[in-house]
Amino acid sequence: MRGWLKLAIGLAVLAGLLFGADRIAVGVAQDEAADQLVSSGRLSARPEVSIEGFPFLTQALAGRFDAVRLSGEGVTVSDGRQQVALRSFNARLSGVEISDNYRSATVKSGSGSGLISYADAAKLVQGAERIDLSYGGPGKVKASVAGVAIGQGNVHSKGNTITADGFQLGGLGSLLNGRANELLGPRSFTLTNLPAGLSLASATPQPDGLQLSFQGSDLKLIG
Repeated sequence: MRGWLKLAIGLAVLAGLLFGADRIAVGVAQDEAADQLVSSGRLSARPEVSIEGFPFLTQALAGRFDAVRLSGEGVTVSDGRQQVALRSFNARLSGVEISDNYRSATVKSGSGSGLISYADAAKLVQGAERIDLSYGGPGKVKASVAGVAIGQGNVHSKGNTITADGFQLGGLGSLLNGRANELLGPRSFTLTNLPAGLSLASATPQPDGLQLSFQGSDLKLIG
């Protein structure tokens, strides 16, 4: 009986050591992956990286991870002219294959999300004259000038381009008439260098900003 007890204790200790080694290894790999994502230009700020699945070491030996999650608050997107913050960025990448000591990685498929504030969205859609944007209800944004609401329009996307159009004049806008029509023509911007090589799938107005969703397949993540 004592022999079985010693064996059980020995196996438990060995399992604990293996588990500890596995967790240390995954931590090192996650840090290395985060650094490589920034240095490769796929993300503008160092993200939190979480490699899912257990054990990690068997996945590492195979050079393939079932799923990797990315998150971060310092990520930015650009329209080619200026950068704006992408709040609460999150992405899940499936079928991640790595090589060259994490200097190269491809992704079978991925999806993600992030939020652009209305103040930043307004910077990206500026025409000859400045308008401000705010939430106008499901699928809609309100436009205002100097704090005075003048109209409400729809938001939609095609490819990586987000457009606000179809504005209906209201309040002061109806009094301004033709002048308001000039201010409220279609406004759009095209995002470039989206995080992790993903593409824009949709843009949805929310009370605190434009919620962006991303997707992609057969991506070159690093290298």
